[in-house]
Amino acid sequence: MIAPGATIGILGGGQLGRMLAIAAAPLGYRCHIFSPEPGGPAARVSAAETVAAYDDRAALDAFGAAVDVVTTEFENVPVDALERLGRAVPVRPGARSLRIAQNRVAEKDFVRGLGLETTPYAAVAVGADNAAADARVGRPAVLKTQTLGYDGKGQVVLASGDDLLMAWRDTLGGRPAILEAFAPIEREVSVVVARTADGATETFDPVENRHVNGILDVTLAPASLPPALAAEARDRAERVAQALDHVGVLCVEFFVTRDGRLLVNEIAPRVHNSGHWTIEGCETSQFAQHVRAVCGLPLGSTARRANACMKNLIGADVEHWRALVADPTAHLHLYGKAQTRAGRKMGHVTWLGPLDAPTPAPVWPSESAP
Repeated sequence: MIAPGATIGILGGGQLGRMLAIAAAPLGYRCHIFSPEPGGPAARVSAAETVAAYDDRAALDAFGAAVDVVTTEFENVPVDALERLGRAVPVRPGARSLRIAQNRVAEKDFVRGLGLETTPYAAVAVGADNAAADARVGRPAVLKTQTLGYDGKGQVVLASGDDLLMAWRDTLGGRPAILEAFAPIEREVSVVVARTADGATETFDPVENRHVNGILDVTLAPASLPPALAAEARDRAERVAQALDHVGVLCVEFFVTRDGRLLVNEIAPRVHNSGHWTIEGCETSQFAQHVRAVCGLPLGSTARRANACMKNLIGADVEHWRALVADPTAHLHLYGKAQTRAGRKMGHVTWLGPLDAPTPAPVWPSESAP
């Protein structure tokens, strides 16, 4: 157990690190941010900040000596950095969770190895005969880089007649890629689960996610699923966390097909955008749960206090903050980013509703942005 009063080191300085630091404070922990970019959202609410590249060994060693446990706020931290830090201080989650999640082919292979379904997929690699991949997956399909890429970046949709090799070369720059088939999808859902080092888990209710331009727009909690399918989604998320020996919060995204099957889409070995509603909507938020897990404290209750609707504030959406902060039903979270850009997550807002009533809808300002 890492007792209150200790310092949690967080790799990454974005909004997820910010909300982790905010959740750590009531439990008596300080946070120290390590990020290549100075003055990010997380650093503004933390006790200390190290500004250095993730391959700066001297900076990593000094950081490891200054903290009591290390965690991450995003999955693309170099695994070498985690392994180096792990020689001096507990790192939770460990390198294995991130190594698998960082590569989409490895991720799909891992999930299939657990006996869980995914859409058909095939690797598209430099110097390989990719005709077999094209034939195996079919069309329509989506071509994605194997590594990096998020919120719709690093991918291209291929329809019948589109040239795979041309798209791979011209759009993705010939980087190693994965071709994934489209499935007859009814909706997308996700499950956030927390796991401790001794294997205890607590799982939040499945939620429904709706995207615009590849970026999460709205999350509805709970997802409208038959009870048996909701239980199955929770069970599958827990199986993934246990198989990874994951410590901390992890999110599993699923496609729900029209015939009622669950297909694993992605694994995120961290707190997740679709779990932001838990700050107001649950007895324990995903952020407090992550702090508890990585510090070895007992996990909190994941019971819902309310039904919830969470909406991301993307780009110029944040200019509606005056109307939202004046709305007594809205729970507004602004991330303190210095610059507004199209497609950038600037904040989120959550509306709550009674447990015995339909999930609330966004109460979006009707007036033009100021």
